[in-house]
Amino acid sequence: MSMSAGRVLSINIAGTFKSHNWLDGENRTGIDKKSVEGLVDFSNDRVAGDHVSDTTNHGGYDKAIYSYAREDAIWWESIIGKEIAYGQFGENLTTQGVDITGAIIGERWRIGEVLLEISEPRIPCRIFAGFWDRPTLIKEFTEANRPGTYLRILEEGMFERKTHIDVIYQPDHGITVGDLFAARSGTREKIAEIANVQELSLEYKQWANRVLESLSK
Repeated sequence: MSMSAGRVLSINIAGTFKSHNWLDGENRTGIDKKSVEGLVDFSNDRVAGDHVSDTTNHGGYDKAIYSYAREDAIWWESIIGKEIAYGQFGENLTTQGVDITGAIIGERWRIGEVLLEISEPRIPCRIFAGFWDRPTLIKEFTEANRPGTYLRILEEGMFERKTHIDVIYQPDHGITVGDLFAARSGTREKIAEIANVQELSLEYKQWANRVLESLSK
């Protein structure tokens, strides 16, 4: 299987940390990402030049890259009534022509010489709400079910913006980014199917098994 699904509109990185006072304790974040030109290296479970402050919840093998669809950003513009620049979801990749919410967990994208794998949705946090200066954002983001997705780097390399995204593999289980986000947000309709998805991260496997165990009591 191989089909051209879309393209990368923008590659976004945080060249430095942004200071904030949205939470007690940690006072810096890499959420404020800006569009960059030229080839960017995707290797060692990270995007070259991008600063990640909260390494517990961002970065690493299962969360090496965060991608958000421009189509979903346009929908948000209609909701909040202002333009949203590339990178303002904290995304490394702004895509066009890819249904990210409908992407299958474990789906693989070829972008130039880089091979990526869909891993899990982004869960909104207070830093995200603070960055947008929108106290209701966590609730709105959850209800909208347009979370964007994290991706693993399976084959390292470089690419630049406007590079095509080719979907080269989709697992048969059918569990999507949207399904996993809805389940993590409280819906339990597909939890048994989710628990059997081999491509889940260890964190999500443990969570799904805990939910199943609690439902069986």
